[in-house]
Amino acid sequence: MDDKEIIGLYFARSEEALTETEKKYGPYCHAIAYHILENHDDSKECVNDAYLRIWNAIPPEKPVSLRAYLGKITRNLALGRYRATHTKKRGGCVEVAMEELREATAGVSPEEAIDRTELLQLIEAFLDELSPQARVFFLRRYWYFSSVKEIAADYHVSVSSVKVSLLRSRNALKTRLEKEGIQV
Repeated sequence: MDDKEIIGLYFARSEEALTETEKKYGPYCHAIAYHILENHDDSKECVNDAYLRIWNAIPPEKPVSLRAYLGKITRNLALGRYRATHTKKRGGCVEVAMEELREATAGVSPEEAIDRTELLQLIEAFLDELSPQARVFFLRRYWYFSSVKEIAADYHVSVSSVKVSLLRSRNALKTRLEKEGIQV
């Protein structure tokens, strides 16, 4: 079933929408949550919470991409759960990735630095300038929170190559933000 049909089921308030969403996007959402939480039970709860959120959001929302919409909800819920359970713990994959990005932005939260929409446009433009491989590495690391080792294995490159690519991308992001007048 395609996304338009599934969204139509949500608008009709048919519970089949949830079944079809689970069939089509369940593994995708679980992978997002698991990369952040590293726990299958917590990931399953997070995905179920995402289904509840999407049920309550559609209608009136009508997402252009159900996959992206659901992925974003799942990611945000997983990050919230991660923060709640790891407030004093350090060193996990998510924490390390976030620390790497903080170095590129000098700890300034994006909300403090610039309007959120404008920041998204800057990041999209930045990602468009990266090579396809560097873009994939960047998104896998900082959106999906994949480990450097996982990325290297999935793309048949050395861990060192991934680390260098990520470092160059972070430096390019820092330069781009500074060029746009954002103090980092």
